[in-house]
Amino acid sequence: MSQLQTQDFALPEILDQLALDTVKSAQKLGVDGVEVAVSSGEGLSITVRGGQCEMVEHQRDKSLAVTVFDASRKGTATTSDLSAQALEESVAAAKRIADYAEPDPHAGLVSPEFLATQIPDLALDHPWQLEAEPGIDLALECEAAALGFDAGIKQSDGCSVNRYRGARAYANSHGFHAAYRGTQHSLSAVMIAEDAGGMQRDYWYSAARNAAELESPESVGTTAARRTIARLGARKIATTEMPVLFEAKIAASLIGHLIGAISGTAQYRRASFLLDALGEEVMTASLSLREEPHLPGAIGSAPFDNDGVATSSKPIVEAGRLATYVLSAYSARRLGLTPTGNAGGIHNLLINHGDRSFDELIAGLDRALVVTELMGFGVNGVTGDYSRGASGFLVEGGEIVHAVEEITIAGNLKRMLKGISAVGNDVDMRGAIRTGSILIDQMSIAGS
Repeated sequence: MSQLQTQDFALPEILDQLALDTVKSAQKLGVDGVEVAVSSGEGLSITVRGGQCEMVEHQRDKSLAVTVFDASRKGTATTSDLSAQALEESVAAAKRIADYAEPDPHAGLVSPEFLATQIPDLALDHPWQLEAEPGIDLALECEAAALGFDAGIKQSDGCSVNRYRGARAYANSHGFHAAYRGTQHSLSAVMIAEDAGGMQRDYWYSAARNAAELESPESVGTTAARRTIARLGARKIATTEMPVLFEAKIAASLIGHLIGAISGTAQYRRASFLLDALGEEVMTASLSLREEPHLPGAIGSAPFDNDGVATSSKPIVEAGRLATYVLSAYSARRLGLTPTGNAGGIHNLLINHGDRSFDELIAGLDRALVVTELMGFGVNGVTGDYSRGASGFLVEGGEIVHAVEEITIAGNLKRMLKGISAVGNDVDMRGAIRTGSILIDQMSIAGS
């Protein structure tokens, strides 16, 4: 390992070799199994406010985690120092931890048959050669567009530009090793508006692996300003029940709660509102969810998961019925099932949608609430009880009549997921869960 001390740890091939060497070092201790995960990256973050540069930050990060399995015991040690001495000390620390750990019959490496044998090129690496001065100019352009959008925009709460390029490698004592590189870039704006009724704040952002796919600074700025102006005049509404339309950028959180409930960890801990739900109806029958981990250039794409298991296209929900849990090697072993390539999370989850836009969904509503922001953490993953602070807009006769704030929306996730009556075609592509706006037929709203 000493020959790698001065190498460029941002190179995937260097991380790959480092992971392999660390595995070999741990094997010398006579353990049953070893796995090593290494990551390294470099980025630039810039924030401007009020026409002035507020922050320029260069980031460099690196880390290595080594896990040893010995006599059904597991020990893990991590380090951000990739020198030979630090790695040897980390390997020894992982072994000491395993020596004192309680035996777990489910602990161990994934069976070799599930490991990725091919590492497809998913076009994840799109470096952006953005330096501080042009980055500041981009952020200032975004802020100027927002501030000039409407006289009601009184100040900026910051416009930011970020670029990041990183690499990760994974190796284990079954002989698996692989590494790949990826990028992620973003542009965001947060604005403050004011009128006689008070002040409001809102934001917008664009994110992509390829900077060429980001929205323009003008678009991000004006969208943030438009959203902020729309919130002026917000007020409570009376306590009631009505349909609720979740804007696309927050609708993904609903699907995220479903994924949490069908994760292997929630299932084997018996802590899920969808316990033992495999094959059962968990959503309205018109809906399906599909995982597509190999979409070129997508933010959620990955060739293998955190266990080295090959990722693959598969249905999660088919015609409303749960087709699979999402499992790591450990949770699969606990449940007596096979791993699904989801150690570390989901990869590009797609929900089927209709052909109506966000505006067309609103036009079809008699009286409803549009939710554009959620607050608080009132979600019980065991019972499915859902209660969160919200703000958005009241719809009457197919038109938005005024902004709404200081209300709480409530329901139960089992019923809410089965009560989805429409999904818009305004699919948000900025995360690992891709969905359009989601309309739920009925929820409780607590207001004045």
